[in-house]
Parts: sequence; C-alpha cells; structure tokens
Amino acid sequence: MTAFLDFEKQVAALDRQISELREMGDDPTLNIENDIARLEDKSSRLLRDIYSKLTPWQKTQVARHPDRPHFKHYVAGLFEDWMPLAGDRNFADDQAILGGFARFRGRRVMVIGHEKGDDIPSRMKHNFGMAKPEGYRKAIRLMQLADRFGLPVITLVDTSGAFPGIQAEERGQAEAIARSTEQCLALGVPMVAAVVGEGGSGGAIALAAANRVLMFEHAVYSVISPEGCASILWRTSDKAADAAAAMKMTAPDLLALKIIDRIVPEPVGGAHRAPEVAIQSLGDALAEELDALSGQPRDSLLSAREEKFLAMGRR
Repeated sequence: MTAFLDFEKQVAALDRQISELREMGDDPTLNIENDIARLEDKSSRLLRDIYSKLTPWQKTQVARHPDRPHFKHYVAGLFEDWMPLAGDRNFADDQAILGGFARFRGRRVMVIGHEKGDDIPSRMKHNFGMAKPEGYRKAIRLMQLADRFGLPVITLVDTSGAFPGIQAEERGQAEAIARSTEQCLALGVPMVAAVVGEGGSGGAIALAAANRVLMFEHAVYSVISPEGCASILWRTSDKAADAAAAMKMTAPDLLALKIIDRIVPEPVGGAHRAPEVAIQSLGDALAEELDALSGQPRDSLLSAREEKFLAMGRR
C-alpha cells in the first residue's frame, strides 16, 4: 500500500473508502461498481490537483518518500550486463555509493549513484545514502576507469548529504568531495547526471558536475537541507517550510537559474506511485542526452562542462 504524506490526507480517505467498497464487492448481492468508479475518478482528480501546486517543502517530502525508486531499481529497470565494482583501493568499500559497468540501450557505460536502501537492514547497510570519503574515492576510481576506456558516465544522485561523522572527517571528507567534483569536471567522456530524489550539499555535487544535469519533477537539489538551513537562520527546524521556499531548490526554480538542464516528468502523484513509468521516463531522457553528446571531441566536452559551471551565478 502507498504510504500517504501529510498533505495527501483527503486522497488517503478516499482510497480507504474504495478499499472498503471493494471488500464489500465480494458480496454477489451488492452492485457497487459505479460507486467505486466514481470515487476512483474523484481520487485521481484530487491527486492531480494537489500535485499541480506542491510547495517546495511538499516536494521535499515527495523526494524523500520511502517508496521512491532507488539506485538498484534504476539499475534493474534500465541497465543490462550490470557488473558492480567495489572499493576505493585505499580504505574500504562504501555501500552508500554503488557503481560499475553496464549496458544502456546498446551502449556500454559506467553508472554510479547513491543507494539509500528501502528497509531498515538495507538502509543501515547503505548508511541512508550518506557516503564517506571512501565512497567518493570509489567514484573517482570508476570515473577514471571510464575515461580510460572511453565510456560515457551516468550518475544518479539521491542523498541528503555526505556522512557528517567524525570518522569521515578524520579520513578527509571535504577533500574527497572536492576531488570527486574535480574528477567530474576533468572527464574527457560524456557525463550525464540525474537528481532522482534528494540532491543534498557537496554529497550531491560530487557526482553531479556533468555535461548535462537532469532532475525529476519532484526532486530537490540544494546546498543544505531545509531543516539545516532553518536551524542556522531561525535557530529552529520548525521553519523548514520557509527555508525550502527561500532556497529555490525545486526543479522549475533550478532550471530557471540554469543550475540544471532538463526536468524529467513524473507520473501523477510522484515516482513512488508508478516506479516503472518513472524509471522508463528517466531512461528516455538519459538516452536523448547521451545521443546529443556522443561523438563530441574530448576538448569540446571539457570546455563545455567548464563553461557551464563557471557561468552559474553570473548576472
């Protein structure tokens, strides 16, 4: 069953009525199909209306929905011949960032991304998608490998931020993030990044300094979480909704600011309601962007990527 968000209470109530009527529908003496159809139509229209005017804070909640597709779902739905590669060849293998060789619609690629996990054991295993330095150093190693073999790089960003623990700081978290961002910018092969859920802080940009940056319709992308921003500005996380609105962290805002290049539409009600549709929609967008970048010489890819990021913030 779908886990409903706070602003979806009316839809949840209608869906409960529909479920109750369906259970009654097993009684052959009752004919309630018309009532069910009427309620389903009402629920669909209500859901479409709600999602047509989501606030930035509501979009943040959608981006964090536990049933939203994660890295492993995109790998299963879009890629073939998946060959995961592990470790940073220095300290350990960080399961918050996964990556490896794959075949994407007939083309060999390197795919890298954050994995949050979708139940308690897997979330613990993947540290809720919050990578440590060894995760970013693994990403660097895989990007260098892709560059060596001339393979396009696809990254899927979904993290609230890099892991802020003392162990990560001791092992050079900031330096690892900076080096990963630097490696993205130094790639001589096409790179396409997609923000599929949360794009939080340096933990996101370390995998997103790409030629083309895509973003799902209800994803968010910002330098800090709304709660973190509110805690700094207002000394309370209760102002998270105000912070989300002020930070311009939604896809339309970021497209207007030229931080991202393309918005990928989601099914009505968010990617978590129709994961297969969302996954294929992203696949189509990735394929179009890779087709546009393929064949471009190394120098052109490098200079275009550099200019893209240097131009951000210019008036």
